[in-house]
Amino acid sequence: MRAPLSWLREYVDLPASETGRDVAARLIAAGLEVETVERTGAGLKGPLVVGRVLAIEELSGFKKPIRHCQVDVGAANGTGEPQNLICGATNFAVGDKVVVVLPGAVLPGGFEISARKTYGHVSEGMICSERELGLGEDHGGILVLPPEHEAGTDAIELLELVDEVLDIAVTPDRGYCLSLRGLARETATAYGLPLRDPALLDVPPPTADGYPVRVADPLGCDRFTARTVSGLRPGARSPIWLQRRLQKAGMRPVSLPVDITNYVMLELGQPLHAYDRSRVQGTIGVRRAESGEKLITLDGVKRTLDAGDLVITDDRGPIGLAGVMGGADTEIADAAAGPDGATAAGTTDVVIEAAHFDPVSVARSARRHKLSSEASRRFERGVDPQAAAAAAQRTVDLLKLLAGGTADPGVTEITTPSGPRTVRMAADHPDRVAGVAYGRETVVRRLQQVGCDVYGNTAPSGTPGAPDELTVTVPSWRPDLTDPNDLAEEVARLEGYENLPATLPRPLPGRGLTERQRLHRRVGRALAGAGYVEAPSYPFVGAAAFDALG
Repeated sequence: MRAPLSWLREYVDLPASETGRDVAARLIAAGLEVETVERTGAGLKGPLVVGRVLAIEELSGFKKPIRHCQVDVGAANGTGEPQNLICGATNFAVGDKVVVVLPGAVLPGGFEISARKTYGHVSEGMICSERELGLGEDHGGILVLPPEHEAGTDAIELLELVDEVLDIAVTPDRGYCLSLRGLARETATAYGLPLRDPALLDVPPPTADGYPVRVADPLGCDRFTARTVSGLRPGARSPIWLQRRLQKAGMRPVSLPVDITNYVMLELGQPLHAYDRSRVQGTIGVRRAESGEKLITLDGVKRTLDAGDLVITDDRGPIGLAGVMGGADTEIADAAAGPDGATAAGTTDVVIEAAHFDPVSVARSARRHKLSSEASRRFERGVDPQAAAAAAQRTVDLLKLLAGGTADPGVTEITTPSGPRTVRMAADHPDRVAGVAYGRETVVRRLQQVGCDVYGNTAPSGTPGAPDELTVTVPSWRPDLTDPNDLAEEVARLEGYENLPATLPRPLPGRGLTERQRLHRRVGRALAGAGYVEAPSYPFVGAAAFDALG
């Protein structure tokens, strides 16, 4: 999971002096595996500004296309006069907004920019591609910006070129950390600061007129939220800030509706899917596949489904592999120019799916079809089922804001009732596990920071040795907390593993081997004497097999 530090700061008021390495050290102490801290824009020095292309002259007599451009950079060059620039790319036109690097600037990699004579003209700087700015590997054309940005605007700030990105190896038991929300929670706890939870949104209640959904397998899908948004602007582009956050998090911008669902997934940890409403026929359903059914997934591969696959369907059949990847038949379409010059309309109405799928079903389908995805990675590790409605609402809000859509009033929410999970634990259990006298107050405080609700029961007076017991309600985003030892581990890691004392174990009474150890050795010698060779292996057998041998 790649987490830009600038994004983390939106949810936690970290001290301005804290660097990515400082934050990484705190997270490592809390038990997370921070592999690298990457500084984007390292060595970058301005001026880099937004420019508006005023004129383009095609130069002749050269083996490749060469253009002499006049670009308005506002007052950034100190004169207000157009900047003369030579460029070999052809993917921009008069009126486009581009990124201009002026003389004196230094690009990532130590590439210094100066005015120089080339192709018979003086080039007073450079018009940049994504790769030259360190935004990606695309070097085939110039980065064209949305038209709303003014000439002369600082491009370093606009494109968030200078940032630090933490690359975190998320272990299978910490699926909640595959989101900025989860990492922000850990960061806030590590610093003792409050968290602004991005999932705290006003979510409308379900209504009877929402998009029709039928869940035939409530064990495979215990929650399904559907929202519809109409009237999206065809061809609307993702804003620069959204594209940059996706890029820094390791994802490629695709189209505005898809980018928004990916953004919300990174933000809240809830995978989503957007269907082109005009291409969905009838009721959306969730069921097990019939053996031999076919589905063309978004990667263009025609897949033969297994009876164990959980699928999303409409009235025609499967339209998605639940929790893994959607189908091509209902894919969001971009507005595009046809060969005759006419523009084909893109998707204007969408159905948003935010569901909670069984981790085992998703994991088996992903492995069966050799189709790992960002969604399956999260569902396999456990997604917060309570986040589905908030994620759908966040997606709707962004579609309204960025694409001019209108949210339909109907809200579909199908849930299988389940109460919160509780664990009963002696208040001194973490003390006995870790060998440290944490005390009841510390245990309660640390569990509350994890997100637990903690209630205390005091032992009846006069009961010798009866411990003070805690009843702990586990938060929905922590499916890995199932017994008192899990809770004790949370207390120990938040208090700091480095604070655990190093003590020698007390010797057991008596000397030599136990009776069980002597029996093990006698059996080994007898089998070896009979010609057998011992081959240690993983004991993936039932207990009855060992009982048969005594």
